[in-house]
Amino acid sequence: MASRATGSTLPDEDPYNFRSDGKPGVDGYLGDFRRGPAVFTLYRLDTFPARARKVVEYLLDVDDGAGAQECCRFTDDPDDAPAWYRAWDGDQWCGWIMQEVQKLIAEPDIH
Repeated sequence: MASRATGSTLPDEDPYNFRSDGKPGVDGYLGDFRRGPAVFTLYRLDTFPARARKVVEYLLDVDDGAGAQECCRFTDDPDDAPAWYRAWDGDQWCGWIMQEVQKLIAEPDIH
């Protein structure tokens, strides 16, 4: 397990990390993927069956060593476009990122 003292915790090694919205990293966790120094972590936001909805919402966080930051939010509605967070809006990685999240949605990394 990574040491909290060094600030080098990774989502798949430390189940008690926090999402960018402050909630525990285990809530809605679907998996993570990497590119360069960045670790992207995908969460399903509506994880309660009692709140079943037609549209599923997702949060994608990114951590490049400075802690989890929101990368984008999106739904499974094909008419909705991802809402990219500031610096990510229009980034050259956006297409690749969305391909990776679709893989995680199809086959979540849930233990």
